[in-house]
Amino acid sequence: MTVRGDPPYGKVPMSVQMVLLPVFVQVGLTFALLIGMVFARRKTLVSGETKIRDIALGEPNWPKDATQIGNCYRNQFELPVLFYALIALALPLRHADLFIVLMSWVFVVARFAHAGVFVSSNDLGRRSTIWLAGVLVLLAMWIYFALRMLLVI
Repeated sequence: MTVRGDPPYGKVPMSVQMVLLPVFVQVGLTFALLIGMVFARRKTLVSGETKIRDIALGEPNWPKDATQIGNCYRNQFELPVLFYALIALALPLRHADLFIVLMSWVFVVARFAHAGVFVSSNDLGRRSTIWLAGVLVLLAMWIYFALRMLLVI
């Protein structure tokens, strides 16, 4: 099933699967970070490094590694929400074309790179640069989508 009916000259029709695959990969990253966070936190509780009373009310008293993974997981509910919203609009409105799919993959790769730096070295300079690249890709996607919707390009 393609997202667009008969494509205009030069437009490549995208299947629903092609449009949704990067979304599923991004969701997979989110679940992987959730599982990593659970294991990291459980490890500190079992070892006694963290006491239940120190985190029972949501206090941020986790050790560095568990905090890094937890913060990276939480970050998946910030910028990626705009990605999910764009795809959720573009798909049923039949404006998910090759540009949207390619940029979706670039965005998801940037999110993986960002998460990799976040949970390893946490080098703020590299992490910020990768984050900005993802922001710019997503901004370009939104501008393109808005222009297609408003100006029918």
